[in-house]
Amino acid sequence: MTTTIALLGAGGKMGVRLAKNLQGSRFQVRHVEVGEVGRKRLRDEAGIECVDEAAALDGAQVVILAVPDTLIGKIAHAIAPRLASGTMVMLLDAAAPFAGHLPERADLVYFVAHPCHPPIFSADLRKDGAPDFFGGGHAPQSVVSALMQGSPADFDLGEEIAKTIYAPILRSYRVTVEQMALLEPGLSETVCATLLDVMREAMDEVVSRGVPADAARDFLLGHMTILSAVIFKEIPGQFSDACNKAITFGKPRLMRDDWKGVFERDEIAESIRRIT
Repeated sequence: MTTTIALLGAGGKMGVRLAKNLQGSRFQVRHVEVGEVGRKRLRDEAGIECVDEAAALDGAQVVILAVPDTLIGKIAHAIAPRLASGTMVMLLDAAAPFAGHLPERADLVYFVAHPCHPPIFSADLRKDGAPDFFGGGHAPQSVVSALMQGSPADFDLGEEIAKTIYAPILRSYRVTVEQMALLEPGLSETVCATLLDVMREAMDEVVSRGVPADAARDFLLGHMTILSAVIFKEIPGQFSDACNKAITFGKPRLMRDDWKGVFERDEIAESIRRIT
């Protein structure tokens, strides 16, 4: 049985990735893009022509919103009156659902799916010299999915679509919307992206103190590889006494004692409020 998907935002960077992965699948896809630049991108990169929104939504069983977080609420409320009971609205991020920006329609299915991106230790990050750091190309990645409202059968369909749009897939995880919000923005952005930004600032600082820029970059990225491999148990090993002492001194120097408070629900909610 064919499932019809309306892909809104099909000409954006994420939308084009999804559109390409949906090609050749069992799903019938109607592509919608309001911007001429996006329509041209979709045409040039995937050979796909767009249709108008009304035609795309008519009878669609699934609507994927591949649009910015700040537009999710506005678009969802605009299209909701035209969606039949049982239609799945699929989001690519937990921010808007967590913040309560979706229309109150108990007869709609709300599903969220987000990629984990290829692990840094993956042997498939590069193929013939071409990188796939984002995923959805040749490097396998895992995916997390959450059913905000709907039935177990809806979860099965949503997960199937998620595995298709983010293929190739390593593993698929089922979580709640609240757990997904802990993962992003909590774990991935508030913690990981922030600490990586600090590391980049630290590299710039040692360069400003006279270390050659290429030497500092090679030294930091090389140490990130081996230190990450040990910390995340990708390989057996342990740090030297000197490294352990540096961590013992460095952590309280760099981190507030209450830093784990970023995972409290109020903190997550405030972070999402700023995003949306």
